[in-house]
Amino acid sequence: MRRLRSVKIVATLGPASDDYDTIRALHEAGADVFRLNMSHGTHDDIRARHAIIRQIEKDLDSPIGILADLQGPKLRVGTFENGHETLEEGAGFRMDLDPALGTKARVTLPHPEIFQALEPGAHLLVNDGKIRLRVKDCGADFADCEVVTGGVISNRKGVNVPDVVLPLRALSEKDRKDLEFAASLGVDWMALSFVQRPEDVEEARELCAGRAAILSKIEKPAAVKAFDSILAVSDGVMVARGDLGVELPVQNVPPIQKRLIRKCRAAAKPVIVATQMLESMIESPMPTRAEVSDVATAIYEGADAVMLSAESAAGQYPVEAVTTMNNVAIEVESDETFRVVIEASRQSKGETVADGVVAAAREIAEKTDIKAICCFTQSGTTAGLVARERPRVPIVAMTPLKGTARRLALVWGVQTVMTGELVRFKQAVVNAACAARTMGYAGDADQILVVAGVPFNIPGTTNILRVAPCDERLIWRTDPE
Repeated sequence: MRRLRSVKIVATLGPASDDYDTIRALHEAGADVFRLNMSHGTHDDIRARHAIIRQIEKDLDSPIGILADLQGPKLRVGTFENGHETLEEGAGFRMDLDPALGTKARVTLPHPEIFQALEPGAHLLVNDGKIRLRVKDCGADFADCEVVTGGVISNRKGVNVPDVVLPLRALSEKDRKDLEFAASLGVDWMALSFVQRPEDVEEARELCAGRAAILSKIEKPAAVKAFDSILAVSDGVMVARGDLGVELPVQNVPPIQKRLIRKCRAAAKPVIVATQMLESMIESPMPTRAEVSDVATAIYEGADAVMLSAESAAGQYPVEAVTTMNNVAIEVESDETFRVVIEASRQSKGETVADGVVAAAREIAEKTDIKAICCFTQSGTTAGLVARERPRVPIVAMTPLKGTARRLALVWGVQTVMTGELVRFKQAVVNAACAARTMGYAGDADQILVVAGVPFNIPGTTNILRVAPCDERLIWRTDPE
């Protein structure tokens, strides 16, 4: 399904979008990847949604990516005698391991790992940061705090610990079960929550065993500090601005978003910008101007994808939210300023032959009347490298592997076509020309660029660039003759 924009759209499925007609409408409106939130719904719910997506993929002959988002450890306070208490600014408040019901003076925090890591001066944030506590004294089973920002604290509210690296693995026991279930189901991307260090990603990769690509969610200050090493072992990144905005001053989030996007682009790894993008559309058929501007900013920065959460999962207007995001993307990318910003932020790479080949492809395409860059890719690496260049012309990725085609649904500007196994470069040229014509990117009198690696079917061998005609004598062929 040809899109009229390069940025991709990720839509979360949920109660508002769990039937065939709605999910198909979301895809036709612009959703390229569907997110299955493992925090909500049973395995049977997830299995049913996965089956519907694959049926739509078959019906429309359009590769669709599926992202399973693991919940991660959830840190919560216990319960209160009265169900809730009001904490006053300047008052003292204790958190401890005592399972007794909470009072105005204390509550249980059943996570000994937190107390192991705390130091005086560290902060504890409750209920998405609405309540802020500063640790004055702490031990192995308690933390005596001063209330910096007061408010109502109630049963099982979430706790964030922004100032320390917690001795917690990113994968809880629930996450391990969910990971195995989702990987066995056949999802394409596995999003990992609560990432603090590269070892968290490596653990998930070992458990996935190649069945899904690993996407690290950056939602903690520790992950921002260790971002370079986390990026090196990840296949992609999600900038989860909601949690970042809780654990960091909100004014820090925009520059962090911009910096992380640039680093992901330089590494040729897809990056999703997520959280509260069109949040008002949960209840309104129209977004706010500020939300539209927020989406546009992520597109101008060159993000591979923008994501809808509750807007498409639980909102009253899921299809309208996707349509709005699609329309914003088309409008932004047609703006002359978009190309100026994208090209000004491009970072040159010249370390490998593949880097040189894709940079040359983009240069030739921009200086001549090339209609498309067609690349053959086994693992998706070649297509990712071409996408890193953010060329002005369409990118057509051709692969014999359905899993690769689905993963590339997340990559900027890439339109994927399934092809057979190739053994000769002439086949690649013929197939590329036919694909460009069939998709409407080029006519018989036009030229395209073909990027491939020889020998074929070996990842990481991008070494050939050819200008090829699209004349009518070329026919679709996948046989070796």
